[in-house]
Amino acid sequence: MIKRFVNHNGLRVVFEPNHTVRSVSIGIWIGTGSRFEKKNENGMSHFIEHMFFKGTKDRTAQEIAESFDSIGGHVNALTSKEYTCYYAKVLDTHAKYAADVLADMYFNSTFEKKELEKEKGVVLEEIKMYEDTPDDLVHDLLSKASYGEHPLAYPILGTEQTLASFSPEDLFAYMDQYYHAENVVISICGNVDENYIEYVQELFSSLERNTSKNSLDKPAFIPEKMVRKKDTEQAHLCLGYDGYPIDDDRVYSLILMNNALGGSMSSRLFQEIRENRGLAYSVFSYHSSFKDSGMLTIYTGSAHEQLDEVFDVTMNTIASVRDNGLTEKELRNGKEQLKGGLMLALESTNSRMSRNGKNELLLGKHRTLDEITNSIDAVTMNDIKQTSEEIFNKDFSLTLISSEGQLPKSLQ
Repeated sequence: MIKRFVNHNGLRVVFEPNHTVRSVSIGIWIGTGSRFEKKNENGMSHFIEHMFFKGTKDRTAQEIAESFDSIGGHVNALTSKEYTCYYAKVLDTHAKYAADVLADMYFNSTFEKKELEKEKGVVLEEIKMYEDTPDDLVHDLLSKASYGEHPLAYPILGTEQTLASFSPEDLFAYMDQYYHAENVVISICGNVDENYIEYVQELFSSLERNTSKNSLDKPAFIPEKMVRKKDTEQAHLCLGYDGYPIDDDRVYSLILMNNALGGSMSSRLFQEIRENRGLAYSVFSYHSSFKDSGMLTIYTGSAHEQLDEVFDVTMNTIASVRDNGLTEKELRNGKEQLKGGLMLALESTNSRMSRNGKNELLLGKHRTLDEITNSIDAVTMNDIKQTSEEIFNKDFSLTLISSEGQLPKSLQ
């Protein structure tokens, strides 16, 4: 059972006890990511994430790393378009120590100029790594093609130009704007009790209030086609369709439709493009939900000379789903896959901590597993057909990275 606490300063803590394990997972979730950045701030959320590990008033970067290695635990962080998270998983005997270190990183990171300049080099190499990984880069380009100048189009890592401009003062100013109590959720799951929750609340009791809300500007979906000529062994193709926000009731119908389209090994795109025709090794689709929007993405990587066939097969498969919906077998199997994946993903304290943290931060509510499975089971063939028509009757965005640098012939 998930328990929710609100501290005197507005900080939210969500707690799911699990006394059948000996681990504890704790995550600090902040409601900011690349979509909240101004153009000159692009990459700052991600860069602050890096700098939290580069030293505090009491710990060096090496001591932070050793803090968790020495107790057999692990610590990490992630940045997305709408949130940032710092998290750790440790034995229950080290739960207070883990919270102490995370709080030290949160409140006492120094952002020393010397460390900041070194870490700029690290993140710059990360950006270059993406440039050398076209199957990742093509997805970033799809955000640009689909959202234009909107912040949802910004790369999470930022750019070489924005990265070079960041100063310690810039980072602290950004934190003042977004790292305040009302914009933070601490999620805990594992073998601890409410005394531990009180301990964590006390650690973060000095976090200041800020009643200002992060305003969101809903993006317009742009069906732009972008091609980047690059010396690659494969043509990397992405299609994007306007999807649904995270709290839209139609999300379950869309996820089930996507599962049959390209979201599993038994999906139509995987079976036709890879298994039947041998045109690609990697072919898949997925739906990304944001607070006010979403996007269905389809990806394929194949030989340059096979691009036209891959594109035509993809469009024909999409048309078949749009015009005819799914079979009863596809819908039935999809429901069982979705429910099974949901249950299996929640077998670890870290997975449950992540689920609860994101739900509190992005939705402000927590649905039980029974409620979710009931929503999945309630999806009908007619729901799938209606969703397919809503999604696929609109124009799509497209990005392509290839050495040929030309759109599929049917689009020329």
